[in-house]
Amino acid sequence: VGEQVLLKCSFKSSSPITESLLVDWTYRPLAGGPMETIFHYQSVPHPTTAGKFKDRISWVGNVANGDASIAIQSPVLSDNGTFICSVKNPPDV
Repeated sequence: VGEQVLLKCSFKSSSPITESLLVDWTYRPLAGGPMETIFHYQSVPHPTTAGKFKDRISWVGNVANGDASIAIQSPVLSDNGTFICSVKNPPDV
């Protein structure tokens, strides 16, 4: 709580990394409920503009190195839940 948290995500692709590469981070609260997209990357980072993570997520990845990690600023206990990183590099998924 209070310290920046790093959510690591690494990937490998048999296809060359191109502008088509997509990264989506989704989140489901510990208490359950719907999944929500909290971060999207395609060529440039697109942090969420709504919800509990608004203005608190930063891109720390480097897709050229197979890294799609993000960081969350000022985490609180209620941020606890399931975080899923999804990487698509067409035609690779």
